[in-house]
Amino acid sequence: MCQYQADDGVPNEWHLMHYLQLAIGGAGLIMFEATHVERSGRITHGCLGLYNDAQEFALKRLLAACRRIAPLGTRFGIQLAHAGRKASAQRPWDGGKSLGPHEDPWPTLAPSAVPFADGWQTPEALDEDGMARVKTAFVHAALRAARAGFDAVELHCAHGYLLHEFASPLSNLRSDGYGGSPRARLRFPMEVAIAVRAALPVEVAFGARITGSDYAAGGLTVDDAIVFADRLKESGAVYVCVSGGGNVARPNIQVSPGYQVPLAARVRAHSDMRTRAVGLIVAPQQAEQIVASGAADMVAIARGFLDNPRWAWHAAEALQAPSIARPPAYARTEASVWPGALLARPSNAAS
Repeated sequence: MCQYQADDGVPNEWHLMHYLQLAIGGAGLIMFEATHVERSGRITHGCLGLYNDAQEFALKRLLAACRRIAPLGTRFGIQLAHAGRKASAQRPWDGGKSLGPHEDPWPTLAPSAVPFADGWQTPEALDEDGMARVKTAFVHAALRAARAGFDAVELHCAHGYLLHEFASPLSNLRSDGYGGSPRARLRFPMEVAIAVRAALPVEVAFGARITGSDYAAGGLTVDDAIVFADRLKESGAVYVCVSGGGNVARPNIQVSPGYQVPLAARVRAHSDMRTRAVGLIVAPQQAEQIVASGAADMVAIARGFLDNPRWAWHAAEALQAPSIARPPAYARTEASVWPGALLARPSNAAS
């Protein structure tokens, strides 16, 4: 999840603290937050970037530190993004709106000159030269990610950001070869995907976060996600993370535990692609059931890990699975040697 704490795109002490505590937590894959491929593509002034040497160097050092303390087998990925018409925004705790004239705003880009919502700036519609520049920025960021040592690169094609904006009829009103039909609207995201996969070393996994639903009339549906997943598979992607929403200001979403899992399940059932499920996945038993039932191949847990960076340790206890390797200095917190574990986590004892 975005931390909005970077210094002009460069990670700092906050990110060191944040990712090191996640690194020891035993997750199979730790996905670094949305990292933007050009300065104008950042959501906020505090977003990470990967478009210059200082950012690459700092991320490489941060990743190396994480690897030194993570359990054997932990993998690290990075999500590459361009915020499109949702760029130049305030941090969430400052209001989350479009930056005002005295907040150092910058021009935004989109497939069409349609603002995200009332009060947001009207973006510039990208021409083909602009699209070529953005595609090149994604490729250069992917190359930097590979040099930094990441195991996986994930394209952010969801949450109302640029690649999602091209795919959705709610934000793409173009009448050229990049708009109109569903296939034409996917043309630019697929061009980016193909170029990024071709640029990455074969040992770096490639995936994408895609939209299972715009949650709005006339928007993308899970049937569109199935088509997108199949085309991404053809481009060399090995998984999709199926999310939803973010492209309109007031989506019709009914939030409940696992509310977006059915989207991933539909994509998995009707496409030839591994899927990752998201959406208020909190309890270990819930996560286990999603994978065991075949609804998805993987689950992504974001706020659950922000709330409790030891989520995986405690899930292993709750599911009576083999303990996840802890750093030796923390081994004394295992339930087998610390009676306090049952007092601190009585729900695990009850299960």
